[in-house]
Amino acid sequence: MFKRSMAVRTGAALLPLIAALAAPAYAQETEDGDIIVTARRTAESLQDVPASVSAFTAEGLERINAAEPTGLQGAIPNVNIVQGRGSGNALNIFIRGVGQPDALQTFDPAVGFYVDDVYYSRIRGTQLELFDIERIEVLRGPQGTLYGKNTIGGAFRVVTHRPGQDPRAAASLAFGDYGQLEGRLSGSGPINDQFAIGASVFMATRDGYVTNPVTGDEYNDRNVGAGRVALAWDPTPTFSADIAVDYAQERNALQMGQATNTLFRASPFAFLQVITTPPPWNFQAVATPGLPNRQELSHGGVRATLSWDLTDDLTLKSITAARQLSYEDYIDIDATAFEIGDVFVGVDQDQASQELQLTYEGDALTFVGGLFYLEEEITSDQVAFADDFFQPGFTRTIADDLETTSWAAFANASYALTDRLNVSAGIRYTEEEKNYFRTTSIFLSGTPIPPGFPTFGAPFAFRVSETWDDLSPMASVDFQATDNVMLYGRVARGFKSGGFNGRANAPGEEQPYAPETLLSYEIGAKTEWMDGRLVVNVSAFQNTYEDFQARVGRAVTSPSQPLPLIDFAVLNAGELDIKGAELEVTFNPIEPLLLDAQIGWLDAEYGEFFEQRAATLPATGFITLDRSWQTPAFSPEWTARFGAQYRFGFADGSGVTAGVSARYRSEHALAVDNADLATRVRFGGLWQDDYWLYDARLVWENTEGNFNMGIVGRNLGDEVYRTDGQEFSAVGGIRTVYYGAPQTWTATLGWRY
Repeated sequence: MFKRSMAVRTGAALLPLIAALAAPAYAQETEDGDIIVTARRTAESLQDVPASVSAFTAEGLERINAAEPTGLQGAIPNVNIVQGRGSGNALNIFIRGVGQPDALQTFDPAVGFYVDDVYYSRIRGTQLELFDIERIEVLRGPQGTLYGKNTIGGAFRVVTHRPGQDPRAAASLAFGDYGQLEGRLSGSGPINDQFAIGASVFMATRDGYVTNPVTGDEYNDRNVGAGRVALAWDPTPTFSADIAVDYAQERNALQMGQATNTLFRASPFAFLQVITTPPPWNFQAVATPGLPNRQELSHGGVRATLSWDLTDDLTLKSITAARQLSYEDYIDIDATAFEIGDVFVGVDQDQASQELQLTYEGDALTFVGGLFYLEEEITSDQVAFADDFFQPGFTRTIADDLETTSWAAFANASYALTDRLNVSAGIRYTEEEKNYFRTTSIFLSGTPIPPGFPTFGAPFAFRVSETWDDLSPMASVDFQATDNVMLYGRVARGFKSGGFNGRANAPGEEQPYAPETLLSYEIGAKTEWMDGRLVVNVSAFQNTYEDFQARVGRAVTSPSQPLPLIDFAVLNAGELDIKGAELEVTFNPIEPLLLDAQIGWLDAEYGEFFEQRAATLPATGFITLDRSWQTPAFSPEWTARFGAQYRFGFADGSGVTAGVSARYRSEHALAVDNADLATRVRFGGLWQDDYWLYDARLVWENTEGNFNMGIVGRNLGDEVYRTDGQEFSAVGGIRTVYYGAPQTWTATLGWRY
């Protein structure tokens, strides 16, 4: 049984520390040091993109030990990227205070996730393994014009290696405490002068960080295998085709959190009867007896990308993809030995997409336009068990089916008015239709049905359909003030589709909620000094975020309804006003030393947040609650990372690289509902205080540079910190939080050809 000591917080005195595991190595570089990305769907220098973009090469991911996307936490200002609540294979991504942490299948993400320009519709399956990767690009701010669907907060792009005529191979092995064992193997090369093939495999296992002190069962482990095969065909200088197939499978234990609130039982004789109080956190957890200790997922797809150079300046590209995701999760939401919020969720998701892009790159004009189409179907079966909340034998079953059809047309153009002044403009029209069917039944057994359950046992079913459309424009201007200073301004609108409440319990809750929109204004400067050895990029932004889709919980009772009618409403929460600033610095004062820093400041608050609910049951009127005083979730005022790396070279050409890092996040809320509506007192368990994390890395590399071995330590202060929270206070007072990993050490071996 592992008990974790509370680390002493270092405080603001260490803020000036310049330390890092390694500086973020940005995407591929040319011989003169330019950083090349494709954030605007055409290849260009990162310093020429009039927007906030961070990018990492495969080598950069290795340096910061980012085996999965959460490894980037702290390396990008004003970005929160952690493992999703209650699941080992979902991502909770917030960019500049905009995101969607709920993995329920009816919620769409607010940050677009792309692999080789294929959109992933769910946040489940995005905690993928980063192996055989060319680069990652993270675009901050709405990206509706070029990326469209549900990129209101930004876009996360993964670009894999394309097989080529030059043979390439790599292998790595990592092992560490908690039984960690990871292996990667990849290679590619030519079949003939037209065809090249590549393949990669990945395997990882790790024991759980959390232990049941009664049974010894472990939770929050890792057991995953994944593979990819890619084929590249270049029959002529003007045509190319890429086909890729990937598959991943996970077989994990439950992802357990900690109960932070007093839990209650609702019975017909003693409503709100205390049954347990939360224990102190020591990396122990007690799951409900009999709840299977497993979460299983399979995720795979196929992609075909065809590219024709119609002329020297004009290119047509087709991206066709189909993906399938299925998972079976058992989730102990209350995180206790009681059966209050225990659920099974089984989901099957299929999506097919087609995108056509026409790109023109002339002397002064660059144009990207096209069409996008997506079909998606999600079916789910869910069972909720609550014997200890209501009475023995209480079971709630759900079956639903969501079909989405989305299409869009887009155009984006940049024009060089002079050799130093460029203007850009774009627009995207989106139309999306959703059809939703849902049926819910509640069963009681073991004891007579008590008063207050007049409709229990009868199914509540509905079928609804809705269509939304949107027009999202973008405009920017950039000016090369000097050879090393580029200034820019950008305004963009983002759109996230409306939807239906996947937790609807009773008539009246089947109504759709409206889309979200965001209007963003951004100014910035990208600068290089000292012959490129010092790079300083700054930006400031102001966002107006309207109709934010907020899931809130409430329980309503009356004399005729002694047991609560639980309502998990989805509100369009008025308006959020978000402003902030960001600083990214990389400094190479002497060849062996690399310093860097990423700092983000964020000020997020509700401009409006009203809720209307029935005053009593049966409804005799409505009351309006003002929630605008609450604090938006996952929006720390400060995020920062400081770093240093030094390479000690030896006479034979080998060397040792040492790096350390310090990552900081200020206080922030972990759920939308984070305070009592009557007293305005915070739910202390659903907040995370400010904290620092410290990492270190020591790696030896041989003379040829093709073999290395090292050791990596993360969270060296063994800091106890929360990353996410479940707020279901209406069900027995459930407030559960999830924690980041404890101190870990990993030894690594790597080889490349």
